[in-house]
Amino acid sequence: MSNHSLANLLKRLYWDLVDSHERKYLLYGFISEIPGIFGNLLRGRFVSRQVHHCGENLNVFAGTRFRSMENLSIGDNVSIGYDNFIQARGGITIGNDVMTAPGVKIWSENHGFQDPDILIRNQPEITSEVVIGNDVFIASNSFIMPGVTLPDGIVVSAGSVVGMKTYKPYSIIAGNPARIIGYRGSKVVE
Repeated sequence: MSNHSLANLLKRLYWDLVDSHERKYLLYGFISEIPGIFGNLLRGRFVSRQVHHCGENLNVFAGTRFRSMENLSIGDNVSIGYDNFIQARGGITIGNDVMTAPGVKIWSENHGFQDPDILIRNQPEITSEVVIGNDVFIASNSFIMPGVTLPDGIVVSAGSVVGMKTYKPYSIIAGNPARIIGYRGSKVVE
């Protein structure tokens, strides 16, 4: 590595440390892989102070990444599983008693691609809020797309890709694209 490129890296580190927005992600990077219950509680405490709103008893498991934490609102008794990625630039609201399993992605931003005469990389990003109700479980490796609303009590099966469809409360959804495959007990809501 040349002295010039090392100097540029050190300058970038300096500016990231000076910028409070970037500094929180650098600090989070140091605690993101601490194992055990202590690590879960430490990450939960750190994240709860960075987000727009956070209720009580937040657990964040190791490997989870966040972007735009300031646009994230989290309810009480939320557990965010291992290796999740939550991109909240367009706003994400997570209700009470929500659990996510390992590998879940919740995205509120996407690349624009509508104009074929403009390179995708040059098109504006599109943001759309995600709202997750209370008592929701999102199973492993599911992807919640921008603009999705998940009503109370819903279960998202493993590996599902959830787009902007209408889902009934207490339904079980699965697939790509996710569709209703059943309901939790006698909780069918018309």
